[in-house]
Amino acid sequence: MIGQSVSLADMTPDGELIQRIKTGEKELFEIIMRRYNQRMYRIGMSILSDEAETEDAMQNAYISCYEHLHQFENRSAFSTWLTRIMINQCFEQKRKQKKYTMKVENTDNVNTSASPATLLVNKELGSVMEKAIAQLPEIYRTVFVLREIEDLSVKETSEALSIEVPNVKVRLNRAKTMLKESLSGYMNNHVYDFHLSKCDRIVSFVMSRILAMP
Repeated sequence: MIGQSVSLADMTPDGELIQRIKTGEKELFEIIMRRYNQRMYRIGMSILSDEAETEDAMQNAYISCYEHLHQFENRSAFSTWLTRIMINQCFEQKRKQKKYTMKVENTDNVNTSASPATLLVNKELGSVMEKAIAQLPEIYRTVFVLREIEDLSVKETSEALSIEVPNVKVRLNRAKTMLKESLSGYMNNHVYDFHLSKCDRIVSFVMSRILAMP
């Protein structure tokens, strides 16, 4: 681990970290990961509704981010760019899941798919708020997570999901009407909490890959 990770994570802007990583300070990518692990996890769960799939998506998204870091040109916020990579990775995995499920159904005549709500409910993450969010259709659920839980702006959410600003507002309003009003104060501290043990596991895996790169 990095001895200065705490102070750097608190004080160093994304842009400066990215420039230093580009010039060879690979180990600083750990700070980026720890800074955005919670957001990445929440995004993954909102789309994939599965913890293991989400962690896979996070690892793949971070590695892809590092490999293409030279393409980031500060035209948008780094956080938005990273969020878009994660969303694309999640949808790619979801497409593969769908193909696999269809293949199993065709060969075994057994429907192995489960609803997002069923996949989401587990002992570790089984809070009332998560169950309520799991009931939302995906197009509303993802907007809700980005705007209300991760606190992205309307513009950032629009860029991350490649949809128009009015669509973000419509989907968010629809999501809110589908959730119980009593849950509004519960979300920030309880939804898709990314525990330190998971954070360490993701960081360790990705950093071992990055540090081994030429």
